[in-house]
Amino acid sequence: MMAPDLGSLRERIEAVDRQIIALFAERLKIVEDVVAAKLTTASPVRDREREELLLQRLRGLAVAAGLDAHSIERIYRVVMDMSVAHQEATMRNRPDAPLRIAYQGVEGSYSHLAAQRRYAGRAGGAMLTGHGSFRAAADAVTSGLADLALLPIENTTAGSINETYDLLAAGALHITGEVVSAIEHCLLALPGVAFEELRTVMSHPQALAQCHELFAGHPQLTARADLDTAGAAQRVATANDRTLAAIASSAAAQRYGLAVVARGINSAAGNATRFVEVATRPAPVPDGAAAKTSLVFALADRPGVLGEILSRLAARTLSLTKLESRPIPEAPFTYRFYADVLGHAASEPFHAALDDIRPLTTDLRVLGTYPAAV
Repeated sequence: MMAPDLGSLRERIEAVDRQIIALFAERLKIVEDVVAAKLTTASPVRDREREELLLQRLRGLAVAAGLDAHSIERIYRVVMDMSVAHQEATMRNRPDAPLRIAYQGVEGSYSHLAAQRRYAGRAGGAMLTGHGSFRAAADAVTSGLADLALLPIENTTAGSINETYDLLAAGALHITGEVVSAIEHCLLALPGVAFEELRTVMSHPQALAQCHELFAGHPQLTARADLDTAGAAQRVATANDRTLAAIASSAAAQRYGLAVVARGINSAAGNATRFVEVATRPAPVPDGAAAKTSLVFALADRPGVLGEILSRLAARTLSLTKLESRPIPEAPFTYRFYADVLGHAASEPFHAALDDIRPLTTDLRVLGTYPAAV
């Protein structure tokens, strides 16, 4: 029997390689259409959950074809990284480049849902990226990786979110907008699990605080703090533990294949969270929009100075909608104050009020003027 010709075999391999390269190119062309779809729906670039499902299917196809599943997985992880890089490059090179939005959490978190509602349908699109913490989302803006971050700052039930206030105090960010989002907490568990089986409930500390009556009424439930509501749901989905539950949105249940055991478990009706949009530069307030201005200041060391500041603002007919105090870490037992005031910082009454109160402070800064949502 005649031995196969090595040169011919190599030519056949090269022909297959050319086909593979052409298919990679075709795949990246499809990825460009995926970019357009994601921009329209304000969906994140990377979908880790879908990637894992795809890899699972590819491993099965590899086994059926007599290939090493682990090698195929390694190859496709590189392909997926290439796909994500191509998506990001496509977005950056568009003439109508999308707005890059950072938020804390994963898909299905309340921050993600608020960002999706706010930016979906925007001309030019929006590229959403989740981060593991509020600070990481803020750092994405200050480092130039994102144009804006949407951060929760207060909740009608649990109160202020102090970490966001502390990030604003650092001075690198300006508030450019606000949005108020209704929050309906749900108790999520594996499909088929009854309420009576549950023992541990995971969620972000704010969500746990907003559902305190659930724990007061059911002492068998133990609250466990997690970094994120939807992240807690994701962990319940993968833990395969029938005693484990999460407090998150119904969208998170759908996203991670969980069942909604109970809806509307908020301790107070009308639960809502206020988010602030932050950037490295101020943004103009559209004509005709009611303006709100956020201030941060530290008090001069004299009795009654806070009351005097509030009186001087009132004398200029400026209305406060919020006043919040936070300790100054580098000066023990001293505090800085955050105030939300209706009006534009550039208006004559506001400008005069700032001149009035500046001598009563050791530090006074405008964090931003933006369209008022509440």
